[in-house]
Amino acid sequence: MDRKLTTMGEVNQKFNIQGINHVALVCQDMQKTVDFYHGILGMPIIKTYEIGPNGKFGQHFFFDIGGGSLAFFWFPDAPAGISGITSVPSPMGQGKLTMTALGTMNHIALNVDADMLDEYREKLEAAGVECSPVIHHNDVAPSTGPNALQYVHETNWVSGFYFLDPNGIQIELAGFTRQFNETDVLSTPAKAEDAASWADKRETLTT
Repeated sequence: MDRKLTTMGEVNQKFNIQGINHVALVCQDMQKTVDFYHGILGMPIIKTYEIGPNGKFGQHFFFDIGGGSLAFFWFPDAPAGISGITSVPSPMGQGKLTMTALGTMNHIALNVDADMLDEYREKLEAAGVECSPVIHHNDVAPSTGPNALQYVHETNWVSGFYFLDPNGIQIELAGFTRQFNETDVLSTPAKAEDAASWADKRETLTT
């Protein structure tokens, strides 16, 4: 592993990657997805198209997220997702740390001003969207659980809250709260064979 500190905004010297073009997900109901992302979250719809002749294979809609886009496929014959495997059973911060299966997505974090989190949470709750409390991630307390939900510390690096969309996809509105420095890149990457030895850590994280 190259232990050289990588900072926010540092230029990638291998590929000229310029952020996210789009993230493509699969929805159960395109109308409900539009009602949520466009109607409640206010994301402009920037592209729609029918897949295949006369749309026989489904639809694909793109929503502007202010720097790239969030895209949804709707397939009429898509298999159902499995809660707790392909998606989380409940928003993070409500019960145990929510795990998901290998190769699946746990959540999407949309960048907002951290100072607006309480106001945005109130807006979503008023629209009928169940949200987790605002969670402050820091380097001295557990990331989740009752002791961390309102725990503010000088090492806080991001704050946010979580909710589920109509498809069971976990979304977070999150805002960084400080600049990263050389102390933020110290971990050695875990290997698959390390999982068994992490039993105690996993128990700590899920209580």
